[in-house]
Amino acid sequence: MIGNLKPLEILLIIAVIVLLFGAKKLPEMARSLGKSARILKSEAKAMKNENAADDAAARTADPAPQQAAPRTIKAAPGDVTGSRPVAEPNHTAQG
Repeated sequence: MIGNLKPLEILLIIAVIVLLFGAKKLPEMARSLGKSARILKSEAKAMKNENAADDAAARTADPAPQQAAPRTIKAAPGDVTGSRPVAEPNHTAQG
C-alpha cells in the first residue's frame, strides 16, 4: 500500500502531521519514541539472555536440590531501596 504513494502524497501526509502535532512537539515525540525502542530492545535482549542462561542451567542441572533465593517485592522498577523480602507460604499438612 505504501509503495503506491507518490512523492507529492507523502509530502502532503508529512505536512498534515506537522500541522496536527506542531513543529515543537515532533522532536520530543521522536526522542520518546527512540527511548521506548531502546528500552524494548534492551528488555528483549535481557529476556533472551535469561532464557539462554536457564537453558544452560537445565542442561548442566545438578541432581542435588538447590536452595532457592528469597523472592523480593520491589516498590518500582529499578528501585532497590524499597525492596523487601517476601514470606513464602508454608504448605504443610495440618492434621
